[in-house]
Amino acid sequence: MDPEKLPNPDSISVLAHLRQRIMDGHFPPGARLAEVAVAEALGVSRTPIRLAFRTLEQEGLLEKTGKRGLVVRDFSEADVLCALEVRGVLEGLAARRLAERGLTPELRQRLQDCLDQGERVLASGRLQAEDIGAWSQLNDAFHHAIVGAAGSPVIGDAITRNNHLPFASAASIRIDPQALDKEYDKLRIAQLQHRLVFDALVRGESARVEMLMREHAHIGLRYGDLLGLGQGAGSSRATPVPPV
Repeated sequence: MDPEKLPNPDSISVLAHLRQRIMDGHFPPGARLAEVAVAEALGVSRTPIRLAFRTLEQEGLLEKTGKRGLVVRDFSEADVLCALEVRGVLEGLAARRLAERGLTPELRQRLQDCLDQGERVLASGRLQAEDIGAWSQLNDAFHHAIVGAAGSPVIGDAITRNNHLPFASAASIRIDPQALDKEYDKLRIAQLQHRLVFDALVRGESARVEMLMREHAHIGLRYGDLLGLGQGAGSSRATPVPPV
């Protein structure tokens, strides 16, 4: 693996970088990843690599081989888009139920805090590497709050199972560190969608919020193509690299 030092080597940045490298084909299906080699190549310790590998395995991008090895999982664009559609349906159902139940003051404030954090991340008018982690956390908190308050453990369990498929999780939104100007546009759209979801929840508009959540699930991949990022699921996963 060629040396590739990260400007911001925290755990979330390492995770975002490796997720991107899997999607752009730098690590093709079947490539074996080793903690030591990847850590040395990125100029970080083994701890953030180990945490990233664990998350990528949970997301369905890596799978175990042998006793301790991990390889990049083979998946198709159809697999990813189907998993996104399933998440959209499930989160839409959760949001619809929540709109029908009504927001508690505590939940309303929690969602508002996520929106405020999003505005702070985007306030500078451009995206920086350290913003990726902040956005990932607030985005996950926003989705988790809605699903958790829907009053249905069945929906939550179904989403958890679906999250083990590649790029199905809300936390696995794809951000290309080499195209942060265009990624900023994508996150600005995502922030607007969060605001629309919040507005529909506050107004108790169950059908509207269900539709919004179903559309929002596609932003991680399909919107990339619309913004010139070339992020169609699995679109560049053919260039082989040596195992590391």
